[in-house]
Parts: sequence; C-alpha cells; structure tokens
Amino acid sequence: MHNHLLLLLVAGAGGDKPFAKASPSPLSRVLRISQLDAFELDGALEQLVWSQFTQCFQHFKPGLLTPVEPELKALLQLLLWRFTVYSNSATVGQSLLNIRYKNTLIPGEKYRPMSRPQKFWFALLTVGEKWLRERSNSLFLNHPAESNARKARKILTILTGLTKLASLVNFLLFLQRGTCPTLTERLLGVQPVFSRPQGPRDINFQFLNRELLWHGFAEFLIFLLPLVNVWKLKASVTALFSPLNDLRGTKGSDDTYCTECAVCGEWPTMPHSIGCNHVFCYYCLKSHTIADVCFTCPKCATKAGTIEPVRIHIGTELHQS
Repeated sequence: MHNHLLLLLVAGAGGDKPFAKASPSPLSRVLRISQLDAFELDGALEQLVWSQFTQCFQHFKPGLLTPVEPELKALLQLLLWRFTVYSNSATVGQSLLNIRYKNTLIPGEKYRPMSRPQKFWFALLTVGEKWLRERSNSLFLNHPAESNARKARKILTILTGLTKLASLVNFLLFLQRGTCPTLTERLLGVQPVFSRPQGPRDINFQFLNRELLWHGFAEFLIFLLPLVNVWKLKASVTALFSPLNDLRGTKGSDDTYCTECAVCGEWPTMPHSIGCNHVFCYYCLKSHTIADVCFTCPKCATKAGTIEPVRIHIGTELHQS
C-alpha cells in the first residue's frame, strides 16, 4: 500500500494543480472506484504518519506510548484534518485524485464548499468515533457488573452494532447510486466531486513501464542466481587466466600452496587434499563437497577426487600421511 501511495504521489506531483475556482458548468460525478481509492490512500497515509511518529520513540522505554496511544492517534488525525478537510474541503487521498467535497445542502449546480459546522461534525464523526472505539475498553474495564459504566458500555455496544448495520445499508446504496460511500457523508450532506471539469487526459506510462521492467528483471535475477555455481565459475576463470597449471606437480608449488586453505584463505585446520597441490581445511572441504558433488578446486579447477589428509611441517615440507 505504501508503494501505491508513493506512485500516486509521484503522478500527482507532475500533473495536479491547485484547486481551480468554482466553475458555473456542472461538475461531473466521481467514479465509485476513485472514491474508494481516496479512502485507501487516507488510511495508508495515517499508518505512514503513525509509523514515522513511533520511530521517534524507538530508543525510549518499550510501551511508553501504549497508555496514550488512542489520544496520540486522534491528535495526529486532527492535525491532518486541519490542513486538509478544514482548509480545502478534501482529504489527502481526494486531493491526489483531483476530488473535493461539495455541500449538497445548498441547491444548485455551482460548487459550494463545506460549511464550517460540516467540517467540525466531519472531524467529530471520523476522528472522535475512532478514538471512542479504541478507548471504550479501558474506560469501562474496572467497574462493577451492575454499575452505570457497564450499562453505558452495553448501550454503546448496541449503538455500535446499529451503526455498522446502517453503514452496510449505506454502502449497498453507494454501490447502486454511486454517491456517499460512508454514512458520515450522507448524514452531513456532502458529496465528492471533481475539483475541475474533466477532459481528455494524455496519460504517460513511461514511469510505470520502467518500474515494471526493473521489477521483472529483479525477479529474474532472484530466480537465476541460486542456479549459478559461483565456486566452479571462479575456479574456471582462475584456471583459464592463471599460469598455475604450468606449475602443477612441481616441488616449489607445494611450498607455496600448502600454507593456506584454498577456500577460506587461512592456515589449514586439519589439512586435507583432493589430489592437487592445494590443501583445504577439513570442514571447508567437507561442507563444499556435500553441497556440490561436482566440487572443483577454486585455485586450479581440479575435480575433487579422493579426500586425503596431509601433514604440514614448519619447514613447509609436505608429506603424505
């Protein structure tokens, strides 16, 4: 969802302009999918703001924000409401989709912004409802069973169920008529409309095509890289461009190659050989031969034969045990 939000932010930054002045021409209705997309973008933005806010306290005591989490979320939502709905009669998601609220209580085709009481009631029915739903459990938790607080909680539970039922009926009406996707909009008499008349749009898919291409290429690499035997490829390249093959089998090469493991590059622990002039740590050699039955020496590309232990003396003289 965050990627979807960022893509729309990039698209909106290039083509959207500030809200146009009211036009005497009739405003076209907003598609159902656009209205639902606006709600999805609003929810994604709230989650993004909350995650950024909590990261500021990641080095503090764990659970520091838990007792006041509903209040902090409500405060951040009110801050968003102040600079979106209160200022422009549109949420952030609607602004990205070139949508804003129209006051349908005033008749006429001309655009009328939301009145101040509608904006305050909008904040109360959205932010206040979320805060009450999250805080209700702790408000009525430590009270006797026959107390007024428990009775109030039962009444609140019944009202919540009726509200959900009314929201379901309202959503079915929205699917049929295409207006007022939420119960709050229907109660307040506001309707999403386009902020300026819609005309033919020249959509550029260059950015989207580039993103799809890179995602496909990345998935192809993720599939391909585990199939590549890096050790065998490295050994083949080393054997092709290195003159080590000419030195194989000579006494001087033994003095050079037996002082370090051909895999890890450290002094060989429990040194073993696969038939070439190089030595390996026992665990390095055993783990690689188990993982790759066609294991070859990374230095000279010799195929692994019989694994034999070797003895290394301080004077670098190699003796087969």
